[in-house]
Amino acid sequence: MTTLAWTIGPWEIAAIVVIAVLLFGRRLPEIGKNLGRALVEFKKGLRSVKDEVEETANEAEDATEAGEEDDGQKQ
Repeated sequence: MTTLAWTIGPWEIAAIVVIAVLLFGRRLPEIGKNLGRALVEFKKGLRSVKDEVEETANEAEDATEAGEEDDGQKQ
């Protein structure tokens, strides 16, 4: 059994662009602007999640180090 891999080439991209211009015409800049805003918001969300995870990891690491120091002082 053979499977065919399909990739998007330059002609397919050109056809998609032509269809998008025909369908959306004047609204295309507005759609692009909204898509850009959505992408920026998505990146901000990812950055805040990443920062929160790093902060939690640092707090856990600090707590572990503090626990090891306490164990060393007791012995």
